[in-house]
Amino acid sequence: MLQIQWKKACSLMLVAAMSAAAGLVLGPLTPAQAQVRGLPDFTELVEQVGPSVVNIRTSEKAAHRGAADNGMDEQMQEFFRRFGVPMPDGARPHGQRPQPQPEDQPRGVGSGFILSSDGFIMTNAHVVDSADEVIVTLTDHREFKARIVGADKRSDVAVVKIEASGLPAVKLGDVSRLKVGEWVMAIGSPFGLENSVTAGIVSAKQRDTGELLPLIQTDVAINPGNSGGPLINMRGEVVGINSQIYSRSGGFMGISFAIPIDEAARVSDQLRASGRVSRGRLGVQIGPVSKDLADSLGLGKARGALVASVEPGAPAQKAGVEAGDIIVKFDGKPIDKANDLPLAVGNTKPGTHSTVTVFRRGSMKDLSIAVGEFDPVKPGKKAGAKESLPKANAGAQALGLTVSELGDAQRKELKIEGGVKVDAATEAAARAGLREGDVIVGLGNSTVSSVKEFEAAAAKVDKSKTVSVLVRRGEMAQYLLIRPAH
Repeated sequence: MLQIQWKKACSLMLVAAMSAAAGLVLGPLTPAQAQVRGLPDFTELVEQVGPSVVNIRTSEKAAHRGAADNGMDEQMQEFFRRFGVPMPDGARPHGQRPQPQPEDQPRGVGSGFILSSDGFIMTNAHVVDSADEVIVTLTDHREFKARIVGADKRSDVAVVKIEASGLPAVKLGDVSRLKVGEWVMAIGSPFGLENSVTAGIVSAKQRDTGELLPLIQTDVAINPGNSGGPLINMRGEVVGINSQIYSRSGGFMGISFAIPIDEAARVSDQLRASGRVSRGRLGVQIGPVSKDLADSLGLGKARGALVASVEPGAPAQKAGVEAGDIIVKFDGKPIDKANDLPLAVGNTKPGTHSTVTVFRRGSMKDLSIAVGEFDPVKPGKKAGAKESLPKANAGAQALGLTVSELGDAQRKELKIEGGVKVDAATEAAARAGLREGDVIVGLGNSTVSSVKEFEAAAAKVDKSKTVSVLVRRGEMAQYLLIRPAH
């Protein structure tokens, strides 16, 4: 009996194997089979987009080079420069002397892609930065000397132009349709290996890396020389510009970043029109809003951008924005996190009249503001000298503080109407980060302009709960949270 069952099982397995070999399906696909069947084929995409991807070589005068004689090849130098890897000492082999340098030195290799048939090409700003000569090589091996139309270091986007016509231009995709987990492909020249193709998936969108723009994170293999090349979706559309990698070892570790093409296109349009990028500005320095801070102020959800300081004479100051405000909307659009604000303002044309919604002392307030043009924020000044003035008592001591009136000289230097000076911070106040010399301008949701107002505000707060303190240090303002001892 067992022998008959074994023969039957063997026969069934043989039939299944023969059916699979013949391409027949006897039943529903297992998840593993479905996954294998659904793997993408990139060959058509390479044929479609490949001719639009170019190799970019640059050179610069020997006088510009600070490390021309370190014995390291140009690809590795570009790698160390871009990805923040320290330049190793003794890069030149032991005993080898520096060689005489010709006038023009090859500096690096990158990638780019054709925006229009008449020769406009997009790449990274760091690829062409400081270059005296840019050479573009097409897939048909034609070479052209390119002119730098414009480069924007803040977004790391550049446009160059070659004198040619009838070129195969890429199609730009819709980044809003891009999904996490979607297959994407990169074409570029890693280490000078032209037209190299790598593929992976979108790991995350809107990744905040501290840059001006939120980036697309992928696991596509990107290495030095891929910079400036396109990130392509399965429809053959460019959705990003490959720009950076995250690495602890100096090599690819599965985390790459690309500039979203919609933001890059805005920059390139301005570069092509005027050779520069004009961005809106408010004249504020901002920080994140934590859950604890939101709870202590009654904001509820942690959202918005905390105004740490307002530049004197800037559009924000003229509109009435104050240090300690939390900007929750710009032109009616929610500011969910601090980095949403620079992007929204930067994409606004200077001179535009916009509305800023701020959360201040427990309530929302709309302010009308004329957006200025971007300009670096000036560094702050240090607080002035101490003055011997009346001090607070019970209310401050219960919070671990000793405070006194702010002198006229300090008010003038800090450009504020009032506040109280911290003479000492102990226990809970010290744990919160308060220190001697700080100026307290708000306690809870109350404004503090004198010792009397500070005592009144301290009497109202519930000291068994977290208390928010708005502090000025020089021209910077920040919230610190005094938590009760447990």
